Amino acid sequence: MENTIVIDHLYHRFDGRYALQDLSYEVKPGEVFALLGPNGAGKTTTIRLLNGLYKPSGGTIRVFGNDPVTHGSEIRRQTGVLTETSALYERLTARENLMFFGRMYGIVESLLLKRTEETLQFFALEKRADDRVSTFSKGMKQRLALARAFLNDPRILYLDEPTASLDPESTLQVHELIESISKQDDRTVFLCTHRLEEAERLADRVAILNSGKLLALGSLAELRRQFNPGLWVEIDLLHPLTKTLDFRVLRGVLEGSVEGHKARFQVVEEGAIPALISEMVRNDAQITGVHQEKVSLEDIYFKLQTEVKEGQK
Repeated sequence: MENTIVIDHLYHRFDGRYALQDLSYEVKPGEVFALLGPNGAGKTTTIRLLNGLYKPSGGTIRVFGNDPVTHGSEIRRQTGVLTETSALYERLTARENLMFFGRMYGIVESLLLKRTEETLQFFALEKRADDRVSTFSKGMKQRLALARAFLNDPRILYLDEPTASLDPESTLQVHELIESISKQDDRTVFLCTHRLEEAERLADRVAILNSGKLLALGSLAELRRQFNPGLWVEIDLLHPLTKTLDFRVLRGVLEGSVEGHKARFQVVEEGAIPALISEMVRNDAQITGVHQEKVSLEDIYFKLQTEVKEGQK
């Protein structure tokens, strides 16, 4: 299946400064792809380039196989965009907002009426459809903004900080909606976020940026293997070991220590854990618990950003 987005050696300059530098990656149909980075990393600029609002300073972009510069209108008809601000008309009702934006999309009236009702229902807004948006909570407004971006049944949904300033309950609701959307019809979700736990929960793959440069690209499992090889395992013991365990002879064990009622080992992969447990039991260990300590996306992100800062000193 052809990739939805292909970026090849992309550069973009503002006032003589590079906002994006030599970016190359692809986004597949049906995946949630997260673009991560601090302020000024180039996330919003990327969305504007992909929608044909800016012309690249160098390199190429293809969306659905087309150049956004020459086929921008055609591409935008197949995409939805949720910006950091909801950009809704507060004096209009939820239904009136969707109808207004649907007409802006160019959706024919008969289809727009049907699509508006379906969208209100999908986003659980039908009971508030005729209430003014000014009466909505932040979470409700964001849900309506997401509905507006979804109204034209886009093949790509661009989400720029979709849960900014939302409380935990509203954030959870938006996450559940994004997960529902991404499972439909090979729809691609392109997510820009500061929230690393959000990307870890939602994204199939992530790209980590700093000052417009690509630091890392891949699934969380791939990034763990690349930047934090090894898996830490903590083992609870009923009694301290009476025998000395030479973990260095165990295949797949990188390092470890045993102190009192706790043992901690770093192994190459999960497959090394059963042999480690068997060896400990053979050495009279009475094990009451085994816990894996997987490296989080946050750990990897801050490791990479710290390395960039240290390299600039």
